[in-house]
Amino acid sequence: MSPNRFSSMTLAVLAALLASGCAVTPAYHAASTPQPAAYKETASAADKAAAGWSEAAPADMLERGPWWQLFGDPVLDQLAASIEVSNQNVAAAVANYAQARALVQQQRASLFPSVTLSASDTRSGGGDKTPTANQYRASIGASWEPDIWGKLGAGVDNAQASLQISAAELAAARLSAQGELATNYFSLRQTDAQKALLDATVEGYARVLQITQNRFDAGLAARSDLLQAETQLANARIDQLTLTRQRATLEHAMAVLLGKAASDFSLPVAEWKVVVPDVPAGVPSTLLQRRPDIAAAERRVAAANAQIGIARSAYFPSLNLTGSYGYAAASSAGLFNASNNLWSLGLSAAQTLFDAGATRERVAGAEAQRDAAIAQYRQSVLAAFADVENQLAATRVLAQQQDLRKQASAAADQVEAQMLNRYRAGQVSYSDVVTAQNTALTARRALVQAQADRQTTAIALIQSLGGGWHVPAP
Repeated sequence: MSPNRFSSMTLAVLAALLASGCAVTPAYHAASTPQPAAYKETASAADKAAAGWSEAAPADMLERGPWWQLFGDPVLDQLAASIEVSNQNVAAAVANYAQARALVQQQRASLFPSVTLSASDTRSGGGDKTPTANQYRASIGASWEPDIWGKLGAGVDNAQASLQISAAELAAARLSAQGELATNYFSLRQTDAQKALLDATVEGYARVLQITQNRFDAGLAARSDLLQAETQLANARIDQLTLTRQRATLEHAMAVLLGKAASDFSLPVAEWKVVVPDVPAGVPSTLLQRRPDIAAAERRVAAANAQIGIARSAYFPSLNLTGSYGYAAASSAGLFNASNNLWSLGLSAAQTLFDAGATRERVAGAEAQRDAAIAQYRQSVLAAFADVENQLAATRVLAQQQDLRKQASAAADQVEAQMLNRYRAGQVSYSDVVTAQNTALTARRALVQAQADRQTTAIALIQSLGGGWHVPAP
C-alpha cells in the first residue's frame, strides 16, 4: 500500500471520528446565589448623599488602587506600598500564580502534535560467520492525540480555572496583608495616644501626690490619703509599661508583614491622624465581583465542572496518530539517498472494556465534588454578605458611640477638676478625688479606643467589600 493511500485512509477515519465525536464536559453555568437588593445596615439615600457616599463601580479584574490613602497618613502610605514586594505571603502567592500560569500553557501544549528528531549509529557483529556491520539511522517522528471527546480541552479549562483561582488568592493575600498592616499601624498609633494620655496622667497624679504629702505633713490629711495617692500613681505607671509592651508587639508584627526582621524595624512616635473615611458600599450584587475569596470559590466550581468532562472521557476510546520519516543505511555517505528512506504512519485506539464500575464511580465522584464546590461557593457568598452587614452596623454604632464618649469624657474632666479643688479646700475626702480621677482617665481612654475602633472598622469594611474602588469620572 502506498503512503499516499494509507494517509488518505487514516485521514478519512479521523475525519469520521471527529464528525461523530462530541465534548462530554457539561456546560458550565455559574451557580445561583442570594442577591439582596440592598444592604440592611446602609443608611437612607438622603443620609448617604449628605455624607458624601457614592455607589461603587467595581469589576473583578480592575486594580483596586491604594485604598489606604483614604486615611491621609503618609507613613502608612509608604509602609503599605512596600507590602507588594516585601511580604512573604504575597511573594508565595505570586509564585503560585506563576506556577498555575505555566500549567495552563502545559495543558494547552497537549492539544498540538509533538515532533521528535532521532539519529543513531549502530555497529554490530558476532562470531566468525557474522560480519561486523554499521547501521546509520536518521528520522523525524510525530504523534498527536486528537481531542475528540474534549478531554484535553477540559484539562485546559481546569488549568485555566486554577489559574484564576491563583489570581484571586493572590489578590486576597495582598488585601489581607495590607489590611492587617493598616490595622496594626493604627493600633500602634492608638497605643502612642494612650501612652501620651497616661504620661500626662502620671504627671497629674504625681502633683496630686505632692499635694497630699504636703497636707499629710501639715496634719490636714490622713495617711490613708497618702497611700491611696501612691497606689494610684504606681498603677498608672504599670499601665505605662503595659502599653510599652503592646507597642513593641505591634511593631514586631508590622516588621513580619513587611518582610523584615523584628530587630531591624522601628517606627518612631508620630502624630495620630484620626481620619475615618466614608466607604461607599455600593449594591450587594457587586460584592460577587469584588471579593477575591468569592471569585476563587466560583472558579473552583468551574474547575470541578471541567473535572467531570475529564472523568467522562474514560467512557470513550482514546486515539493516537503517529508518523515518521527517515533514512537508514550501512554507510553514512549514502544515508540520505532516496533508496534508503523509511516511513511509517499509524492510527491506534484503546478502549477500556471492563473496570468493575471504576469509571462510573470516578464520574460520580467528580459530580459530587462539583456539588460540594457549589455549596462552598454559596456559603462564601452568604458569609460575605453577613461580613459587610456586620461592618456597616459597627460603622454606624461606633460613630454614635464616639459622640457619646466625647460627652462622657468632657463631663468626667469637669468632675475631676471640681473634686480636686474641693479636696484642696477640705470639703471632700481623698477617696472622692480618686474615684473622679479614675473615672476621668477611663473616659479619656475609652474615647481614644472609640476613635481607633472606627478606623479599624473602616479597614474591615474595605476588606469585606473586596478592597478599594474607582469612582468614575463625571
